[in-house]
Amino acid sequence: MTLFEVLPATLAKTTGGDDFPVRRIFCVGRNYAAHAREMGRDPDREPPFFFTKWAETVVPSGSTIAYPSETSDFHYEAELVVAIGQAGRDIPVEKALDHVFGYATGLDMTRRDLQLAARAQGRPWDTGKNVEQSSPLGLIHPVSEVGHLDKGAIRLTVNGEVKQDADLTELIWPVADVIAFLSRLYRIEPGDLIYTGTPAGVGAVVEGDLVTVTIEGLEPTEVTIGPKAAD
Repeated sequence: MTLFEVLPATLAKTTGGDDFPVRRIFCVGRNYAAHAREMGRDPDREPPFFFTKWAETVVPSGSTIAYPSETSDFHYEAELVVAIGQAGRDIPVEKALDHVFGYATGLDMTRRDLQLAARAQGRPWDTGKNVEQSSPLGLIHPVSEVGHLDKGAIRLTVNGEVKQDADLTELIWPVADVIAFLSRLYRIEPGDLIYTGTPAGVGAVVEGDLVTVTIEGLEPTEVTIGPKAAD
C-alpha cells in the first residue's frame, strides 16, 4: 500500500448526495464592518486579505468536534461558503460567478487567544485558524438549485441563543469581488472552498455547546463541542 492510498481526499456532500472533493480552503478576514470593529480594526473598504486552512479541517454538519489543545478561548465564526467549480486566473468581476459550483453554510472555528497573540507579534495566524476539525461545513447547494446568494439572513446560535445576526448584504466584499481578488493571487481550481467572512458577535464556546449556523435558503451547519482532543 502506498502513502497516497492511506490519505483519502476530503469529501464534502452536496444536497443531491454527490461528493465534492475539497482541494483548498481560502478564508477572507474581516469582511463585515461590525466584525472588523469588534476585532479592533478599521472597517474601511481596503482590499480583502486571505488566510488558508487544510482541506482536512472540513467536517460535516452533525459532527462533534474536539475542543482543541493549547487554547482557553475557542470561538465560533458563522460564514457563507463558496464552492468553486471552474478554474481560472485573473477573473474579471463580471465573470466571477461563472466559476461558482454552489454555496453552503459553514464555521471557521478559531483559537482566538493564539490568533490574537500571533497578530500582536506580526506573525501568521496559522496556529489560531488552521486547526483540526475547525471548518465545519453544511451541504453544498449547487447554483442550479439556489442561484447566487447576495442577500439573506446569516445567523448563529449557541444552545438556541442567537449570537450572530446579520445579512449577506453587509459583506464588505461580495462573492464576485472576493473571487476576482483571489484569482489575482492564485489560480482558483475546482474543489476550492472560500469562507467569505463572519459577522459581528463572535464568542467563545465550551464543551457540550451546540452551535448552529443558518443562512436563508441553505441547509444549516450544526456541531457539538466535545471534550479536549486526545492523542
